[in-house]
Amino acid sequence: MGKKILIIDDEPGIRRTLASILEDENYRVHTAETALAGLDIVNQEPVDLVFLDVLLPKMGGLEALEKIRSLRPDLEVIVMSGHGNVDMAVRATKLGAFDFLEKPLSIDKVLTAVRNALTLRHLREENRDLKKNMRLKDRDELIGVSREINQVKALIEQAASSDARILITGENGSGKELVARAVHRGSSRSHKAFVEVNCAAIPDTLIESELFGHEKGAFTDAVTSRKGRFELADGGTLFLDEIGDMSLTAQAKVLRAIQEQQIERVGGEQTIAVDVRILAATNKNLIEECEAGRFRQDLYFRLNVIPIYMPPLRDRPEDILLLLTHFLREIGGPGYGGDKLRFEAPAVKALQEYRWPGNVRELRNVAERILVLHPEGTIGEAVLTDLLQKSPAVLGNQPKDGAEADFLALLDLDYAEAKETFEKRYLEYQLAKHEGVINRTAEAIGVYPSNLHTKVKKYKIRTTK
Repeated sequence: MGKKILIIDDEPGIRRTLASILEDENYRVHTAETALAGLDIVNQEPVDLVFLDVLLPKMGGLEALEKIRSLRPDLEVIVMSGHGNVDMAVRATKLGAFDFLEKPLSIDKVLTAVRNALTLRHLREENRDLKKNMRLKDRDELIGVSREINQVKALIEQAASSDARILITGENGSGKELVARAVHRGSSRSHKAFVEVNCAAIPDTLIESELFGHEKGAFTDAVTSRKGRFELADGGTLFLDEIGDMSLTAQAKVLRAIQEQQIERVGGEQTIAVDVRILAATNKNLIEECEAGRFRQDLYFRLNVIPIYMPPLRDRPEDILLLLTHFLREIGGPGYGGDKLRFEAPAVKALQEYRWPGNVRELRNVAERILVLHPEGTIGEAVLTDLLQKSPAVLGNQPKDGAEADFLALLDLDYAEAKETFEKRYLEYQLAKHEGVINRTAEAIGVYPSNLHTKVKKYKIRTTK
């Protein structure tokens, strides 16, 4: 489909003639009689190029040019005038006009200006997209030279080109999302959307709407229709992160969508076909979850076509310094790759012997801590040990300050995990305080006994009654 061009000119003859020339070249044309009407179109339509007359009623062309450039800095504008002079052309160029054409317009000059302006716009978009993709690639790169990470990379390379579903397992913070993004980048769907859903962060009451969308009026807050993640990922990849935390009801609907490649919005009657590759991730043992009745076995087998296990950081110590250097560069700039910071051998040994309960996510936190507290010089073992003292594994072993340690430990977890960890500890404390009696505890903390029963079962908390 041709590019969209807007003509803003108060002369009907100019608008008709110019529109005819451009439409003959398969461009789509919008016209406006005033600058204000033209600005409305720029606000509402994805316009690719504007022809703008200088002498316009109410708001002049040069003022309109300034507003267009502030609204859409990427939009090229060709200024036209029947009373042109060098001074006006210079002013228009300084305000950001791509070209200045004098009336009466020459067809050859018009078409040449259009081709040049659209070519420049295309090159700028390509350059912007290239820089964006390079940034994303750097951010999402799987870094490491260990045997374990090389096995993961080899599996990704083998699996990416297919449409097979992949189940990624591993501890929190180990980099499961990076695996999913690497699979998407290496697939034939890489030019389409990569849509991520954190199943643990969405309440059960909203998960169906989030995944499948809803129609206007489907529920109280549904003031407009909305596409769900399956529709948004059509033609691309849908990444279901923390799938092990999804309710059984939602699991059944996801299974049906995967089997039939069709969905229905909440409150809708129309069946919508979707072409989506499913990648899923979890930090849970889904076989155990299936045996406990918390995860559907049929969904597990649907998802686990190709299993990829992301090893914890403690199992690949030779990657730790590489990853730390990468994070220092990412956060602090290129100079932090070794020019401003150096690590003594005992410090490197301490890094490699530390257990890293928060995995790569925790390591990135340590990198940020280093840049704030020790931005330059040599990092020795004592300094590094002090920095690691602020991590949850060490904090948990400190004597007395237990409450503060527990709180600080929560800060290194992701939101869903921190919330669940706190909730479990809170309920254990309250139940112990009320001698393990469900009804008495529920009344004290202001919840229904049935809800407390559900939580107790979920967290496997022992009670007396």
